[in-house]
This record gives sequence, structure tokens and C-alpha cells, in this order.
Amino acid sequence: MGKKMTIDGNTAAAHIAYAFSEVAAIYPITPSSPMAENCDEWATQGRKNLFGQVLRLAEMESEAGAAGAVHGSLMAGALTTTFTASQGLLLMIPNMYKIAGELTPCVFHVSARALAYHALNIFGDHSDVMACRQTGFAMLCSCSVQEVMDLALVSHLATLKSRVPFVHFFDGFRTSHEVSKIEMIDYEDILPIVREKYQADIDAFKARALNPEHPIQKGTAQNPDIYFQNREACNGYYQATPAIVADAKKDVEKITGRKYNLYDYYGAPDAEKIIVIMGSGAETVSETVDYLNAKGEKVGVLKVRLFRPFAVDAFAKAIPASVRKITVLDRVKECGSAGEPLYLDVVAALSEAGRSAKVVCGRYGLGSKEFTPSMVYAIYRNMDAKAPKNHFTIGIVDDVTNTSLDVNEKIDAAPAGAISCKFYGLGSDGTVGSNKNSIKIIGNYTEKYAQAYFAYDSKKSGGITVSHLRFGDTPIHSAYLIDQADFVACHNPSYVVKYDMISSLKDGGTFLLNSPWSVEDMDKHLPASMKRLIAKKRIKFYNIDAIKVVSEIGLGNRISTAMQACFFKLANVIPYADAEKHMKEFVVKSFSKKGEKVVNANFAAIDNAVDNIVEIQYPASWADATTGAVADKVTDDAYFNQIIAPILAQEGDNLPVSAFTANADGAVPTATTRFEKRGIAVTVPVWVSENCIQCNQCAFVCPHATIRPVVQKPETLADAPASFATVDSKTAKGYKYRMQVSPLDCTGCGSCANICPAPKGKALVMQPIDQVLANGEAANWTYADQLPASDAPIKRDTVPGSQLNRPYFEFSGACAGCGETPYLKVITQMFGDRMVVANATGCSSIYGGSAPTCPYCKDEKGHGPAWANSLFEDNAEFGYGINVAYTARRNAVKSLVEQFAEKVKDSEQAFAICKNWIDTMNDGDASKAASAALVEMLEGCKNCGCECDALAQQILASKDCLVKKSIWMFGGDGWAYDIGYGGLDHVLAMGEDVNVIVLDTEVYSNTGGQASKSSPTGAVAKFAAGGKITKKKDLGKMAMSYGYVYVAQISMGANMNQCLKAIKEAEAYHGPSLIIAYAPCINHGINMSGSQLEMKKAVESGYWQLYRFNPELAEQGKNPFTLDSKEPTGNYKEFLLGENRYAQLAKAKPEVAEKLFDLNEKQAKERYEGYKKLSE
Repeated sequence: MGKKMTIDGNTAAAHIAYAFSEVAAIYPITPSSPMAENCDEWATQGRKNLFGQVLRLAEMESEAGAAGAVHGSLMAGALTTTFTASQGLLLMIPNMYKIAGELTPCVFHVSARALAYHALNIFGDHSDVMACRQTGFAMLCSCSVQEVMDLALVSHLATLKSRVPFVHFFDGFRTSHEVSKIEMIDYEDILPIVREKYQADIDAFKARALNPEHPIQKGTAQNPDIYFQNREACNGYYQATPAIVADAKKDVEKITGRKYNLYDYYGAPDAEKIIVIMGSGAETVSETVDYLNAKGEKVGVLKVRLFRPFAVDAFAKAIPASVRKITVLDRVKECGSAGEPLYLDVVAALSEAGRSAKVVCGRYGLGSKEFTPSMVYAIYRNMDAKAPKNHFTIGIVDDVTNTSLDVNEKIDAAPAGAISCKFYGLGSDGTVGSNKNSIKIIGNYTEKYAQAYFAYDSKKSGGITVSHLRFGDTPIHSAYLIDQADFVACHNPSYVVKYDMISSLKDGGTFLLNSPWSVEDMDKHLPASMKRLIAKKRIKFYNIDAIKVVSEIGLGNRISTAMQACFFKLANVIPYADAEKHMKEFVVKSFSKKGEKVVNANFAAIDNAVDNIVEIQYPASWADATTGAVADKVTDDAYFNQIIAPILAQEGDNLPVSAFTANADGAVPTATTRFEKRGIAVTVPVWVSENCIQCNQCAFVCPHATIRPVVQKPETLADAPASFATVDSKTAKGYKYRMQVSPLDCTGCGSCANICPAPKGKALVMQPIDQVLANGEAANWTYADQLPASDAPIKRDTVPGSQLNRPYFEFSGACAGCGETPYLKVITQMFGDRMVVANATGCSSIYGGSAPTCPYCKDEKGHGPAWANSLFEDNAEFGYGINVAYTARRNAVKSLVEQFAEKVKDSEQAFAICKNWIDTMNDGDASKAASAALVEMLEGCKNCGCECDALAQQILASKDCLVKKSIWMFGGDGWAYDIGYGGLDHVLAMGEDVNVIVLDTEVYSNTGGQASKSSPTGAVAKFAAGGKITKKKDLGKMAMSYGYVYVAQISMGANMNQCLKAIKEAEAYHGPSLIIAYAPCINHGINMSGSQLEMKKAVESGYWQLYRFNPELAEQGKNPFTLDSKEPTGNYKEFLLGENRYAQLAKAKPEVAEKLFDLNEKQAKERYEGYKKLSE
């Protein structure tokens, strides 16, 4: 028997995969990446697999590359695995056909995830694995974290014996990220069975390898005379596979005592109604079966383990003879099909087996949509109907095609005695990390079973997180979110007016709030509905000012450890003394890499927190409260109020299908983040007018466009609020100046204050948000926002002047202090009203394009960036296609204008207008003026009765193509350096007028910080846990080799003027342009309030170089290369050690770090010297 551990599904799969694998070829993708990350960490630690070897893990440039490497490694006789999901699995499909066709044993571990149809969804369903069911891979499904470990072992054993490759899959997030207490399988328990029963199969596999000492040929081309027969020659292997899987399950049972069948029936032996299902939903159905059978019903569930090959006889035998009604549930939608895959297989299997039963089907859980016992109950009730609804949906309200089942009765099927807890946190505040530690403390140090699941919105660090923790004395099978909680904690006081956190709290439950409020303040700050529920449910209500506690000990706003201590004190799940001891052990484990000071500060947070808990003795009158805080109504916009607002309030599950018929294609309105007013900052900047030099650098670097200069004539400001103080403009005589912040949109990063160069003292100081709001700054923002665009005579192509241009990118869901978004904001300020953006999947697509709001906005004319995301790997080609389309469409318009000009050539003015448009059609700003003049002339001419009327009408029909479009491709280094490099290189080589900006964080930021080919030598990242040993790819130099690509390398905080100049030159260049922008990231292990200063240090130390390569200069006989960096003056090693991605290597492996850091510095110097020679 193995020891019990509290781990997630990904770790369970990785544990077994590591045991059986000599090689793993991988590429990061959510939610499967942690499997490979675990393997990488274990390999770095020297962990041995079953064969006494350390796994060789290779991170490839894409999933297609990973699949190719897996195939090659298998052909050379190494036991090989990979881990993937969603679009990544789809990229592997071509090689999957080859691997299966060549009867090659291996296992792909897949955390099953939704595919990108009308929109991206990173959460769980079976769309990806169902796209692989025809590849020839066997498919084995796990329902829980324990099953993931057990059936991963079955998969690896069965593939060796059968020679059929396996996809072992489990639900993304719901199982992959669920933390649960399970029994581990020790390698020493596996090894005897492998040696006894499977060693000969391993030896045979290796003997079949490509080897010049016993050569064979594979992958030949066959003609029609033999191809068909050869395809059928594999039949015996697939026919034998179910029995081999069944035998492997018996082997696992010998080790674990846990029994699995190909198809496991659970429920009443004489059941009349059953549900057939795969994946985590089976756990929910099983729990509901227990609930219903305890009430006298006769129901059951059949869990499909082996989906391919589908074993008809075993499936039919698993169904009790008494069954008359069957519902098959699929977690996938196949448009246009007669039914979803599992349903079709079940119907076919029953027909072949001669079993008669009424079979209906339904879809559930797409994109991790909740699937609860109440929904299962509704499905059983549907089977009771005289005419059960078929092809139904459950969990949504389909009021368009009426597929949905009504869920009219709520049931609680959770086992008695379980303790359920919910925690509402803010992304990056540490709540999730602390709760993961809490679940491990309870799971690993007590006899209790434990389960944790973490629900996120799609914002980066700054969105809402809800942690769901369950504890009990029996195994927990509740694979759904908590809707009946014993304990609820709210870690952010702004949530009280945004989310209903009390309805799910049981009568007499405990509510813990982090806020600076007294009981008197509570009456004012809590909504009336919340107060009523607290009183009527007799909630035990506690408050702690955790921000005050942690700020006093130097932790800033990192409240998670303090709140964790409060949870253990109040929830009383285990004795607090034990909890305190283990919390401090986990503090050392979690924060030791960050230094002793951080560890001790977290110790102090634990010690001080419980002493600051205050019980709120609320008055009985709260039960009838009618007054209290209310969420401000921010707009009358119908789309916001009907669609966005419910989603923001965590009530999107209640929206019916009809709410989305108008945008069934996934298109959504822009300019909607401005209505969110999240109010998540602890402190926000306040303008100190007497210190301000009006450089506007604070606005230039603001990651969220929440601070903007106001430059207006005094008469325009005549109706300004009394608190709207201004000073005389230093650059526009007769104008007034003010720097205005939006406190409810600000994330409180402090970048603006930190970058302020005012010599007399900072012109921006950070103050508590409550104080700032009390001073009327929210109203001041509202006033400033409705002012007309400034007409001040200030050049708009300078750093100060550019900030008078409207940002067309605002209030995104990016991390506080983000190093990427300032670049995008400035680009939109320069070209936003004529931009089309192709955005690679990654951080920039998530903060730039996640439901329900859009940060790209529009002006009073309705103009603004048009934005779209295709995929990760194809963004360059996608953007290229957009450009080709506009080139073709505008050339067609040009032809019409030329025809029109020919007809009006006798009119000097009309002819000149046409000619001016033709001459300037590819000059951005000039084309705007020329287009306006052309439209004005055509509007006056279109119905005059002359022979030009039809032409005028045709041109006006395409007037939205008259202005030159600024085509941009946004993406990160993972796209540009790795998965999308081939496409990017090709598009740049095509010579078209497109613009590319690479937001270079030197890691895969969006998927959690994996190494890319942009990662420098010595940097610690996932898949480079021991420090990256190869140097950073010089993408810019490679692009410059074409000679006709504009290339620039920029770093905003180091040189804002160079940054802006490069952006302007790139867009103006009539050819391909590439800008590589240095972007500090939270994954670097730095204080993100100093991200702009980090950019400056990077350049001053010589770590990052600034340059511009402009082919137009070569055409003028000049050197096209300009080196904008000065000789380095900063301390290089000091810069490296200031970032935890380097510092942790110096601490863990000082000798290795010293060598790699020296090499890193040498490579940087070589780059600089190389650039210097180019500039001479």
C-alpha cells in the first residue's frame, strides 16, 4: 500500500508517466503543462524512473514538433510520452496516425479541454479527445485524481503488451487541477510486475527500433494494390486490446487493492434507469445515485473507462438486465451529427449485443460548465417522462431551440459530515497558493480526506478567484463547486457590492471579511441584502484588517498568509496549534527561495493575524435592513446591463441561449471595460500639482491607461467640480493642465509614481483608495472623461504630446504593473482609429480579448481597433491574410476612383481630390484627410443625375476601406520565437506592409513561465529548472538579414523617446516591420511596481540593447542600423540577482549559477559589440 498524499490530477499522471518513460517531448499548454513541469523538476532533482534512469525531457517549439519528436524517439527505441490538451492535441493528430499505424506503444496524457470554436475556452470538456477517436489510439478515461494515477498505470502497462498507443485522458481543470487526498503507487511496487509480465514486451519494442545493426525500413509509400490489405492487418491487435486492458487492471488491483473494469457499473443491482458517462461527471452521478437509492429509487450509472477500442460485449454485460431506460451523456458538441460520439457508440453497441432499451442522449459540461447533483436528478426525472426529451442539454437555459432540461428541484447529495469552505480572492494576492497549502496540511497531517478546486475568471493577476475546499472522514467525490458552505471568506472588501457570497453559506455558518471597517462602518458599506442574509441566517461574522496587519510587517498587500491563519483559527478543522506549526513549515517551503526576510515576514503575519480578528456583533435590525451600499450604475448601455453585468456578478450561468444569438459567431462590442469599475486597488496615485513638470511620462507608462493628462481651455472647464484643480499648461499657452486618475479602474501598481522624474519631489503619491474616493476623484474622472479631445497646439508624436491622444486600449485585465500593456496602449494612441489587430494566443490575447468585456475602445466617430485572435501558432499568417484582403479591397476601390477621376477630369477640383486620394492612399494620416475630402465630394455628387452617380455609389459602399489600415500583429516570445516563428519568418520575408510587435517577457507568461528560445542563459523557468543552458535567440538579427525588414528593439522605461520613435518609424515604413519590446513579467520574480525601472536597469547594465534598423536609410545611401544603447554602465550581475528567476539559481546551485551568469554576460557583451559594428 502506498502512502497517502494530497496532490492534483496532473501530478498523479506525471508520477506514473515518469516511471515508465525514458524520454518526454513536450510543449506547454493549459491545463496540461504541470504534468511536464513536474517531470522536469523531478529530472532536475535526479529522480530515477523504473529503469534507474533520469528522464530526458525536451521542450519543443510546438505540439506538432513535440509529436514529431515523440514519434522519432519511439522509432529509435526509447519509451516516450507527452502531455497535452485542446489545440495542442489537434496539432499532434498527424503523428498520432503514424504512431498508431506503426503499432508503437506509448501513452499521451491529456487533460481534456475545450477547443476554440467561436471563442477560446481553456477549461474542460471532451472536444479535443473526441477529435482523436479515429486515429487508432486506444482511449482510457479517468474520473478522479485517484483514478488518474491508477489508470495511468493501466495505460502504460497495456500499451506495452498490446502495441496499441494510448490516450489517457481526464477532465481539464476539474480533475487536472483538483487537489485531492489519494493513495500513491510506489515505484517499488510497480517494478516486480513490470519485470515479471512486461519486460519481454519492452525488450521486443527496443528490438524493433531503427538501428543500422539490424536495419529495417518504415514509413514507405504504398499503392492501391496493397494499401487496403495492410490497413486491415492490424485488426488482431485492436481486438486483443480490451482483454489486455482488463488484465492490466487486474495487475494494478494486485498493487492497490482497487478494482477497475472496462465499464464499471455503480448503483442498484436491479436498476431500471441508468446514465452512461465518461470523466469527472461520473463522480457527480455516482453521488446522486447514492442519494436517490437511499430514498428508495432504483437507478445507476455506467462509467465508461475504455472508449477505444469500444468493447461491445463487455459494455453490454456491464448493464444490469433490469435496465429499461438509458441516458448517454457526452461532454462535447458535434454540429450536424446524428448524435455525439459516446451516444452513437452506445446505440450501436446495444444493437449489436441485441439489448433493448430506450436510449436518449444529452450534452453537459462544455467548457467546464457546472454539472451538479440537481442536474443529474433532472436527467433521471426526464427518463420518467412518457416522451423523454432526446438530444437535450443540461446546465443551461436554451430558450431558442429548446434543448435544455429544466432543473426545478435542488438536492444536496454531498455526504453527511463534510466541511465545505469558500474563499473569494484576488488573482495574485496569494489566496489560491495559501489554500493549496491548507488543503495539503489537512490532507497530509490528519486522517481526514481533502479536496480543493479553484475557479478563476479570465483576467490575469487581478481577477476574482474562488477557492472551494472540502474536508471529510470519507473519500470525497463531489466534482462540482460548493453551493452549501460552512465557511466563507472574502479577501477583498470591494467584493461585498459585487458578488453574492452569503446565499451559499449555511445557516449558522462563519463569514470572514478582510476590510478596514468597524461594525459601524459595516452598516454603511455592506449592501442591505447582504446584511439581511447575515442576520436571518445567524451567521457568525468576523472581520480582520489584514492589509494593516501585513503592511506593518513589510508584506505590502500580500494578505494570504494572514487570512490563512484566520481560517484555521475560525474553521476549527484541526487544532490551531497544529495548524500554526504546519503553516510555518509551508511558509519555509513556499518562500525560502525569496529569502529569509520574506519567510520571517510571513511568520509574523501568522502570529499577528489571529490577534486582530474582530467578531462583528451586528444588530438584530439587520434582518430587516433596507439601506446600505449599492453598486453604482455606470451606464445605460443595454449590452452591458443585459450581458456583461450578470457575468461580472458571477451570474453568467443564468444567462439563456437567446442572450447570445445576436453574436452567435462570437463577435462582441468593443469599449466595455470602462464600465467595470473594479475598484481593486489598495492605494492609487494622487497628483501633486506643485511638483509636476508636465512630462506626461506617468501616463505614457501606465499599464491600464488609468491616468491621463487634461489640457483644456479655461472656458471648457468652467463647469468643472470644485475638486478638479488645474494649473497653467507649461507647453500650451492659455490652456489649463491636470493629471487625472481613475481610482476605480486603477490597479494600484505604482508604476506612474515610481517613474515620475520631477526634481522637487514626486508629482504622484500613492494614497488609500477610500481616501481618494472620499476626495471626489471618481467624479473628477467622470468629468474629465466626457471632455472633448484637447485642441492644444502640442505635437502629438512626442512622448508628452502622444498622451493627449486618446488611448484605444484601456482598463484591461492585465497584471498590475504589466510590462506589456504600456506598449500596446501607446501604439493605439498613435494609430488606434485605423488599426486592425491580429493577436496571437497568450497573455496579450487574454487581457485583450476575454469575456465579458473588451479593453479596445472607440472614439466619438465610432472608430477604433478591430481585433481578432485566430490561434497561437498561426498569428503571423492570420495577420498577413488580413493585410492581403485589405490590399485587394483597396485596390478595387482605387480602380473605381481612377475611373471616377477619368470621368471628372474636366473638373479641376474633383480631379484633384481623386488624385490626392490615389497618391496618398498608402500614407496613414494623409489618407485620412484625403478620404474625408473624397467622401464629402462623393456625398454631394452621388444623386446629381450625372453619369458618375453609379461610380460614386460604388465607392461610397466601400468607404470604410478608403483610409489606410494599420495592420498589426501582437504576440509574445512564445509565439514569435517558438511556435509561430516559421510563419512569422515567412510573413516578414513576403515584404508586405505589416507591423509586428513581440512583447518579449523571455518566458511563456500566459501558461505560467515556461522557457522559450527567448529565455537567456542561466534563467530559471519551467522546463529549465536548473537554469537555461543555451543562449537567447537573436530574433531581430535574423529578421535584419533580409535587408528589407524594419527591425527595432525597445525598452520603454529605458528610453521612451526611442520607443515612440521606433513605433512611428515601423508603422510608416512601407514594408514589414518587427519591434521587439522588453517586457518585465511577474514570472521574473520582481516587484511589478518597478517594472519600468527594471526596463531601465536592463539597458543600463547591457542586458538589453536598443537599436533601430531602417531599410529606408539604406536606400538613401546611409547606414540603416542605429544603435540607441549607450555603453553599459550598470552592474550586470547585480541586475541578474535582482530578479528571482536568476537569484534562485544562485541560491540553489551557486557554482552552476556563476558559470551560467558569466556566460550570460559574455553573450550580452558579444551582442552589443556585434550591434556596435553594425552601426559603424
